[in-house]
Amino acid sequence: MVLTLYKLDASPPVRAVYMTLEALGIENVQMQDVNLFTKDQLQEAYLNLNPQHTVPTLKDDDFMQHYNKTNYLFVSHAIAAYLVNKYAPGHSLYPVDPKKRAIIDQRLHFDSGILFPALRGTVGPVFFGGEKQFRPDNLEKLKSGYDFLERFLTEPWLAGSEFTLADICCVATVSSMNVVLPINGNEHRKLYAWFKRCSTQEIVKKRNQPGIDVFSEALKSFIA
Repeated sequence: MVLTLYKLDASPPVRAVYMTLEALGIENVQMQDVNLFTKDQLQEAYLNLNPQHTVPTLKDDDFMQHYNKTNYLFVSHAIAAYLVNKYAPGHSLYPVDPKKRAIIDQRLHFDSGILFPALRGTVGPVFFGGEKQFRPDNLEKLKSGYDFLERFLTEPWLAGSEFTLADICCVATVSSMNVVLPINGNEHRKLYAWFKRCSTQEIVKKRNQPGIDVFSEALKSFIA
């Protein structure tokens, strides 16, 4: 097994893959930095690996995409699910039961369709557009994401009674959103409690928090 992960530590999707690797005990991974701020992702060599020019990108020598005959997989949710399916099939992070998996998949689509676009739309103009403050309408989108999560949380974890890929991927995004717009425990009581539960998980402390620190410091430097 030879894996290479193209990554940026501050990226929530990258941190989601970090946590998945940690949870599965996959240690033999080569790390390759991709600096989005210096446009590494737009270099032709990287575009050949990932035409969407995003991070993370995973290289697995056993993986072959049929459409272009490469060994590369991109999009964090696809990577996380692939890692479980290949290296720990049946793991509670992504169970094979179709109903349980459907709920996890729904939460993953919510992350990619609502949460992460709201975060990216809020910090993008600061990181890449030279703006020095967040736009109010973008902050409202973050709050709307919090509102949805508050309603989703009818059990301790996002997809039921067990910690799953839904929690891993969403907490990677929400922890970055929390830097921008801190979760109000009075207004979003269940979300706040979930976030605190996630924060006590060893994989979150070890593989998410360092990247949050990088994200936070970078954001401060761009706003200052």
